[in-house]
Formats: sequence, structure tokens, C-alpha cells
Amino acid sequence: MHYRERITLEAGKRGGKPCVRGLRITVYDVLDQLAAGLSADEIIDDFPELEPDDIRACLQFAADRERHIGELRCA
Repeated sequence: MHYRERITLEAGKRGGKPCVRGLRITVYDVLDQLAAGLSADEIIDDFPELEPDDIRACLQFAADRERHIGELRCA
């Protein structure tokens, strides 16, 4: 599974922030909850539309973004 299959960008939705599968749940919503210590199951309880692969896709998105930012700094 690649995060691009689950993370979408739409100009008119949530200010163009990356969202999960076109839902109004942003990657940042998920990452904030993970950072606050919630488990994937707890996040899915809060957002029942989400699936475990969505949580993993958010983490992959964040890792990929960080990798690209690091590459830009080194260039």
C-alpha cells in the first residue's frame, strides 16, 4: 500500500490540506491524535470512517514529506 492511494488533495476541501480518502479528516488530524498518545484503535473510535491502512498512510505521508524537506536542506 502506498499512501498516495489514500491521501488526497482537493483545493476546496479543508483549505487544500491533505485528507484521508477524500474525507474531511486531514492527515494532520490523525497525526495530532497519534502525537497525543492515542492508539490507532482509539483514533478509529473517534473517526469511524477511518481504516487501519488510513492511519499507516498518514504516517507514510509524514515520513515522505520529512524526507523531501531533508533533501531540500542538503541541496
